[in-house]
Amino acid sequence: MPPELTGGQPCEVYSLHPGIKMHLKGMKTWDITFSNRYKFEGGVLRKKSWEARLQPPAFSQRFLRLGGESLRLVPRARPPQPPMLESNFTMSRPFDVGIESLNAPPGTAPSKSVSASSSLNAGKSFYLETFGCQMNDHDSEKVSGVLLGRGYRAVESPAEADLVLYNTCSIREKAAQKVFARLGDWKTTSNGKIIGVLGCVAQQEGEEIFERAPWVSLVCGSASYRRLPELIAQLETGGRRVTGLELDTEETFETEITRRDNPFRAYLTIIEGCDYSCSYCVVPHTRGPERSRSSQSVLADVRRLADAGYTEIQLLGQTVNSYRDPSPRGLNFVELLLQVAGVPGIRRVRFTTSHPNDFTREIVQAIDSTPALCDHIHLPVQSGSTPVLRAMRRTYTRDEYLEKIEWIRAARRPISLTTDVIVGFPGETEGDFAETLSLLDILQCDGVFSFKYSPRPNTPALAMPDAVPEEEKGRRLANLLEHQRKIQVARNQPLVGREFEVLVDGRHDARGQWTGRTTSNRTVNFVSPRESLLGEYVQVRVTRAGPNSLVGEQAF
Repeated sequence: MPPELTGGQPCEVYSLHPGIKMHLKGMKTWDITFSNRYKFEGGVLRKKSWEARLQPPAFSQRFLRLGGESLRLVPRARPPQPPMLESNFTMSRPFDVGIESLNAPPGTAPSKSVSASSSLNAGKSFYLETFGCQMNDHDSEKVSGVLLGRGYRAVESPAEADLVLYNTCSIREKAAQKVFARLGDWKTTSNGKIIGVLGCVAQQEGEEIFERAPWVSLVCGSASYRRLPELIAQLETGGRRVTGLELDTEETFETEITRRDNPFRAYLTIIEGCDYSCSYCVVPHTRGPERSRSSQSVLADVRRLADAGYTEIQLLGQTVNSYRDPSPRGLNFVELLLQVAGVPGIRRVRFTTSHPNDFTREIVQAIDSTPALCDHIHLPVQSGSTPVLRAMRRTYTRDEYLEKIEWIRAARRPISLTTDVIVGFPGETEGDFAETLSLLDILQCDGVFSFKYSPRPNTPALAMPDAVPEEEKGRRLANLLEHQRKIQVARNQPLVGREFEVLVDGRHDARGQWTGRTTSNRTVNFVSPRESLLGEYVQVRVTRAGPNSLVGEQAF
């Protein structure tokens, strides 16, 4: 632990989590309030020194003690990185591959740009099952691209595959249990297959997975995905147990090839990891610190996707609105949004998930003035009680959250709002829960993703007293779901008779209906006399409304 510091001394920056260097973010002056994290507005602190004015410091003795009113902050030198294995790609630029390309005959190359080295794996197959969020979905697209570039082909069943991968989620206990149930299926039937665990459970459990499931050969956390070509090469040359569990990284996961599972809507990660330390959340422990992609890289991907025919882009990040361009251009999140929306051919731009602490009035103004930015914001609140928010370390109060909602409601353009809520957090009283219900009445959300609190390893909430019994959690969740259902019925009913532009992305043959989404992310099921609508934008007149979707007919 560094010694106590006085004003003006240089210091190195350390994080709450062992082995991770925290990325300080800040403008040239700020006030620091410390809640087991560093998190500031502005550019990423990398090579230069910054002068900061600090309010009288008050935080745990486990961390650096700061003294005086000013302090020069100097980043720690990055340790030497081991040399990477040479890539098996010889491509002049990245490209995207549709899912249909993965079902080509064994040995068929996805592009002439892929080098002949991929033929070493001609005939080998892989199966990849994904659990969890949209970030995981997109990570799986990129992992599949790595395998595709190495000559593998995708198959529909794990029984057919030479390589079986599970991209995992550990946000809730049930998701982690499901993964180990999948692994248990291979205890006596692996038959020479390579079994691998990727993602958050891999990072959380580490090499203990080998102890619980000795037939597993690969354990790789999401912060190490950039090493996948190297790790897979080790497996292909006989490696028995291969791991990628590093968290101390400034790199993002970018691939030469990305498989695109959705032919109409493209995911694009712009920031990975999280610098917040919410007391219930495993993300900083499983995905590492925040690191943003350069704006040039992001915009190059968007242009390439537009050239390939994509019209809707969804920007992803655990805290997507924390984005700070690490390149000399230094774009902030709003500036990047506007540039993405300005790419020719792009009609819709979405983003998720935003953190309330980084949500600014400028985001609302950008949506208000830019038709290509979708009129939908997902802004997780987690609880309507300020004492519970404080225990969660959410860095805002109920009133501060509501102030941001006022910005949204004051927009000239109606903006749809959705949120996340956790019920049954340790210490949550009936009064706290009532505060959450009353907040939902004020918010009038078009959708709420609600969950029972699930204790997770390596989180401060795990040791908190006053646990809420499971039965009571279930009662509160059911109460909240019914409460919100009534709100959504009331909000959707006035939409009957109105027309909306819908991007058609599905067909339900049994019901004779097409499915798509509005710019506000509402699901619409509708009928049309036309036979081919997939990927088209059509006008739909709403004829009926339920709590979770709309029903209509194509308007001519």
